[in-house]
Amino acid sequence: MINALIALSIGLGAVAILLAAIGILRMPDLYLRLSVTTKAATLGIGLILFGGVFHFQEAGVTSRVIAIIFFITLTAPVSAQLIARVAYLVKAKMWKHTITDELDGMYDNDSHALRSNLPPDETEGPKI
Repeated sequence: MINALIALSIGLGAVAILLAAIGILRMPDLYLRLSVTTKAATLGIGLILFGGVFHFQEAGVTSRVIAIIFFITLTAPVSAQLIARVAYLVKAKMWKHTITDELDGMYDNDSHALRSNLPPDETEGPKI
């Protein structure tokens, strides 16, 4: 029974990583590629590592796997966001069927500040 769980976990992880690889090839622009690969690869790595937890069944391995999954879950979206931000700053081409560019005119390249069309929040404290 445990071997079936290990095989299922590792197999699903491999399929998720395969989908991430296919997403790199099939998605039309950098932003969609980042989205697909970040989500699918994070899920795939997590599932493969959980397969290792089920296989070894040791506290040391389990704690390391939890730490690795925690680290990947925290850092993968942040790094993808930073890559997308740099791509936007260097004006990487968007897909021709992109409907809206919500950052158009909102980002100041000199100060690297992003402004909003929303009214300022009245509960905010004084600006320093």
